[in-house]
Amino acid sequence: MNTLSNPSAQPAEKSALEKATMRQVAWRTLPFLMLCYFIAYVDRVNAGFAALQMNHDLGLSQAMFGLGGSLFFIAYILFEIPSNLALQKLGARLWIARIMVTWGIVGALAAFAVGPYSYYLGRFLLGAAEAGFFPGVILYLTYWFPKEYRGRIVATFMVAIPISSLLGSPISAALLGTDGWLGLRGWQWLFIIEAIPAVVLGVMVFFILPNRPDNAKWLKPEQRDWLNARLASEAQEAKPVAHMSVMQILKNKYVLALAVIYAGSSATSNALSLWQPQILKSLGLTTMETGLMNGIPFAIASVVMVLWGRRADKSGERIWSTALPLALTCTCLVATQLTAGSLAATMVLLTFILVGTYSIKGPFWALSTEWLSASSAAAGIAAINTLAHIGTSGATWMLGAIKDATGSYSLSLLPLALLTGLGAVIVVWMGRSQARDAAAALTMPLPAAASSRAA
Repeated sequence: MNTLSNPSAQPAEKSALEKATMRQVAWRTLPFLMLCYFIAYVDRVNAGFAALQMNHDLGLSQAMFGLGGSLFFIAYILFEIPSNLALQKLGARLWIARIMVTWGIVGALAAFAVGPYSYYLGRFLLGAAEAGFFPGVILYLTYWFPKEYRGRIVATFMVAIPISSLLGSPISAALLGTDGWLGLRGWQWLFIIEAIPAVVLGVMVFFILPNRPDNAKWLKPEQRDWLNARLASEAQEAKPVAHMSVMQILKNKYVLALAVIYAGSSATSNALSLWQPQILKSLGLTTMETGLMNGIPFAIASVVMVLWGRRADKSGERIWSTALPLALTCTCLVATQLTAGSLAATMVLLTFILVGTYSIKGPFWALSTEWLSASSAAAGIAAINTLAHIGTSGATWMLGAIKDATGSYSLSLLPLALLTGLGAVIVVWMGRSQARDAAAALTMPLPAAASSRAA
C-alpha cells in the first residue's frame, strides 16, 4: 500500500518504509562513493610521501613544495563552481566519471616531473582535474538523503579522508621501496600505481551510480514515491540562501561566513595530509615507521567523526557541533608550540587536531545544505568549498615558507590555529544571526493585500 496516498496509514508503517528506503539508498551509494573519495584523497596527498625522495631529486625547497600544494588549490578554486554547475546540467554519473578518469591520467603523468616547474604544472593540472568532485558528491547526496540524515551521511562519506591516510600512508611508504624498478624512482612508481584505481573507478561510476531516485531500479515504486515526496517537501521550506545568480551567491553573507568557517578545517586537514609525514620524519623515524605512525591519528579521527556526525543528527543541533571541534583544533595547534622534539606529545596533539578537524565535517555540511535552497545548492556548495580553499591554498604555501624561514614546523602551524579559531567564533555568531532572522520573519506582519485575502 502506498502510504503517501493514504493519510490514515499508521506512523509505524511510514517509519518502516523510511527505514527500509534509507538503508537501501545508503548501502547502494555510500560505500562506492567512499571508495572513490578514498582514491581521490590518496592521489591528492601522496605527494607528502613522494616528497621524502622527490624534493631532493627535483631540487625543491620546503617553500617550493608548499607552493606546488597551493597551485593545486588555485586550480581547484578556478574550476570548482563551473564543474558543479556542469554536474547539475549533465548529470552526476557522467560528470563524476569524467572527473575521476581525468585526475587519474594527470596523477600518473606527475611521475615524469623533472624539476620545480614541471612539478608546479602537475599539481595545478591535478587540481583542475579533481575540481568539482567533492562538492559534486555533496550535491549528489542532497538528491538522495533528507536533511535529518545528512550529518551522519556526510561524516560517513568523509571518513574516507582519514582512512586514506591511515591505509595510504604505509602503502605509499612501501611504494617508495620500489626505487630502481625499470629505471624509475620510488616516488615515480608511487604516482603511477596510485593513479590507476582512479581511472578504473571512473569507468565504473558510469555503470553503478544512478543520477536521481527516479533512475534507481533497485528502489521499489513506493520507496521512490516516499523519498521524492520527502525531498520535495523539504525543498519548499524557507532557506537563508534562496534562488540567486552565481554572483549573488558569491556575495551572500551566509555563503561567505560558511566559507570562512570551513577554511580552517579544510586548510588543516589538507596541510597535515601533505606535511605530517615530513613532521614525523623530522623526529627521527624511518620511512616505514613514518608511514605506520602517520596513520594512527587518522584512524582515531575516522571513528570520532562518524560518532560526532551521528550525535549531531540525533540532537538536530548544528552550530555547536561545528564550533566545538574547531575550538579543539585551534587549541591543540597552539599547544604544539610547547612540544617541539617530543614524539609522544606531538602524536597526542596531532590526534586531537585531526579529531577536531574531521569531526566538524558532518555537521558543517549538514548545516550548509540546510541553509541553501534547492535552486542555489549546486553553486552554493561549490562556492563555499571554493572560497574556503583560498584559505587552504594560502595556508599550504605559508606552512612551507615559515618552515624555511624559522626551521620550525610548530610555528608554521600557527596560521591554521588562527583560521580555525576564527571559524569557531563566526559559526556561533552566524547561528545566532540566522535564529534572529528566522524569528523576525515569523513575527513580520503580512502585507495589507495578503492580510485582506487571508481574512
